[in-house]
Amino acid sequence: MPELFRKTRSVCPFCLKNLPAALWRGEDGSVILEKTCPEHGNFRVPVWAGRMDFDAWIRGAEPLPEGAGPSCPGNCGICGEHESGTCCVLLEVTRRCDLRCRYCFADGGSAGSDPSEDEMKAAILDIVQKCGTPLLQFSGGEPTLRDDLPELVRFAKQAGCSYTQVNTNGIRLAEDPGYAKALAEAGLDIVFLQFDGTEDRVYEALRGRPLLRTKLAAVRSCADCGIGVTLVPTVVPGVNDHDLGGIVRLAASLAPGVRGVHFQPVSYFGRYPQAPSAADRYTLDMLMAGLSDQAQIPLESFLPSRCDHPLCGFHARFLIGDGGALTPLTSVTHAPGNKGTAKDNREYIAKNWSAPKPPALDEGASAKKGPASFGADLSSMDFDTFLSRMRRGSLTLSAMAFQDAMNLNIERLRRCSLHVYDGGKIKPFCARYLSRYGMP
Repeated sequence: MPELFRKTRSVCPFCLKNLPAALWRGEDGSVILEKTCPEHGNFRVPVWAGRMDFDAWIRGAEPLPEGAGPSCPGNCGICGEHESGTCCVLLEVTRRCDLRCRYCFADGGSAGSDPSEDEMKAAILDIVQKCGTPLLQFSGGEPTLRDDLPELVRFAKQAGCSYTQVNTNGIRLAEDPGYAKALAEAGLDIVFLQFDGTEDRVYEALRGRPLLRTKLAAVRSCADCGIGVTLVPTVVPGVNDHDLGGIVRLAASLAPGVRGVHFQPVSYFGRYPQAPSAADRYTLDMLMAGLSDQAQIPLESFLPSRCDHPLCGFHARFLIGDGGALTPLTSVTHAPGNKGTAKDNREYIAKNWSAPKPPALDEGASAKKGPASFGADLSSMDFDTFLSRMRRGSLTLSAMAFQDAMNLNIERLRRCSLHVYDGGKIKPFCARYLSRYGMP
């Protein structure tokens, strides 16, 4: 019989009414979120498949306090009950897009003109005033459709944003290397590149056209001008969950131009018309187990977030050895149990996703650096060589499991550090893009 793990709150996927909810654990270690709407009925959705120990993973995550969360997300803008600061702020600079992806959270490709450059600069100043020195992610739509994006990147750095990042499908970066160079010269730190697999049939299923060659050309354009690239696969069961190991191996072969892979198990927002079934779900522990099996990575390498809720994501870091073999630099047995800050998280992202410094600028690095392919035997490395290798021969794997109207857990939402600027308000990502499904 399932046992009650803890109580929380969620929303009805059809009317978005705030509801009491509960996490129930099965005998096989799986966990479901259950809730009942007086008007639309009972809903059960998997949140953990039992591939890893649930209690060990979420240790230190406090349950939703008694009486908290009945009005959340509602008319959300970060309120006094929110438990995390701002690590990253997403700024939509256009609704235009040159793709029309089924799983787009922002409904990119809708009609309308772009906000003016002055409006965008005013928004950036407002973000800095409200959030201090965040990592600013330019998003859309497809932000590279704006010719003035390099100027917006430059302005953001001058205004006080610690780091800048562009969330892109990579088409323009592949076709116009001069545009990538302009972004680099403006101070862009990270390209967050939509990258769903190593086979064109994956892109045909998810993006409507073969794009693998385009994605690889975008990586080359960024690497040539010194912008760090993070590959971002949306993982959809039955479409590309078989290719996790292939993505990791390809990423390792493209280092140091590619700095990491940031997996996003599919979530179901506005373009997905009906409530997804249990079979449509790909939980965080399924992803870690899949990566462990396909890329030969010990499960102990994956650490839960300390800034966001543990069920929101993971991170792991590796040295790249001969033939692309990965040596873990992280282990759950040594993971700190206390919460981290948004600033800690931001600095971790910047360190691991930005392009490494040129060898001559690697402070403290040994003059006797090995080539990028030397083996990753930590016991035989001197400290200077290790530091150099960390900068130029490492790979970070991470994930963010976004929430939709079916699996939203207010306990998780209150710890979100990924925020969206929306009409003068700073909102948690999953609150900003929350959308109801069509009526059953």
